[in-house]
Amino acid sequence: MAARLSYDVVDVFSDRPFAGNPLAVVFGADGLTTGQMQAIAREFNLSETVFVLPPTQPGATYRARIFTPSDELPFAGHPSVGVAVAQLLRGVYGAGEVVQECGAGLLPIRVYEDGRATLTGGTPTVGAELDPRPLLAATGLSDLDFAGPAPRMAGCGLEFPYLSVRPQAVATAAIEPAAVRAHGVVRISVFSWDAQTRTAHTRVFAPGLSVPEDPATGSAALGLGVWLVACGLLPGDGESAYTVRQGAEIQRPSTLECTVAASGGQAVRTTVTGRVFPVARGEIAVPANQ
Repeated sequence: MAARLSYDVVDVFSDRPFAGNPLAVVFGADGLTTGQMQAIAREFNLSETVFVLPPTQPGATYRARIFTPSDELPFAGHPSVGVAVAQLLRGVYGAGEVVQECGAGLLPIRVYEDGRATLTGGTPTVGAELDPRPLLAATGLSDLDFAGPAPRMAGCGLEFPYLSVRPQAVATAAIEPAAVRAHGVVRISVFSWDAQTRTAHTRVFAPGLSVPEDPATGSAALGLGVWLVACGLLPGDGESAYTVRQGAEIQRPSTLECTVAASGGQAVRTTVTGRVFPVARGEIAVPANQ
């Protein structure tokens, strides 16, 4: 009989199961090659699959490798939150702070007995202002839908271009393949911002990573705080809370509770908190070496 590995499927960033962003967590993956991991991720065909391995760096609790159906990522938010809680639910460790080793470095994650986790992002980065027109074209929107400020690349381990649009335009956004190819858009966060409630209504598309639309994107939620501070929409000093709502358009409503700490007009630390629900457990065959 072929070797098999145990896995869990959990729903991340939701207040109930069968919502939020589903994630496959594969345990005991230290004997797998990169090709085998990619084959398993294609089999699950979720936005991401995460593999749990022993740590290689001092201070790390475990190592995580994260794959979309087509690519490995150095870091992603919902796999990081999901894998931390999945191990708690399996009794690997108790509630408290763990440290995840991944391609973006060592990231602290606080896990709670009630199935929540708070992820602290990597070093915030933000780029120069971008022309919104290619991003509008890639998402099927027009100049009239653009709300400003100008788009920028921003992130905390995985960067996204952030396109701010009018509230009514969020629901109508749709990937335009020809424009995506013409402008080389790999992933994009399209959102409207409510300054009064500090809430973003967000959609995230990642056509370059075989993810047509992601229902909850922790890495994009973290980077949004960096963008908001850089654009002056959140204070440039002190800590601010904000909320990201995502996934309703694809029947996977998600809520991501975030904070961003800033100093001198620049983001210096971001966090994202969400709840995780287990929905399936099983075994998967190990594919032939690739």
